[in-house]
Amino acid sequence: MPKAQKFTKEELDKITEIRTNSSTKISEFGQLELEILLTSQRTEALSKAKETLRNDYVNLQEQERELVQTLNEKYGAGTVDVTNGEFTPAN
Repeated sequence: MPKAQKFTKEELDKITEIRTNSSTKISEFGQLELEILLTSQRTEALSKAKETLRNDYVNLQEQERELVQTLNEKYGAGTVDVTNGEFTPAN
């Protein structure tokens, strides 16, 4: 059986340094992957919020069209001054 040999202090230090650096890089890689996941989740949440706001805006536009139609049927064509609540018929 071959006789065991001891590494030098410099060799052991280098092995320890490489293992430590490797462990650090693995940890950093895990942190990076976690950040990517969280960013992806946030992007998905923002996309859903954007879609909700878009739908709300489309609904408001429809409500506005319906109100304009109702007011035109009641008062005819004209302009409204929302500051004082006055309607001025078109000529």
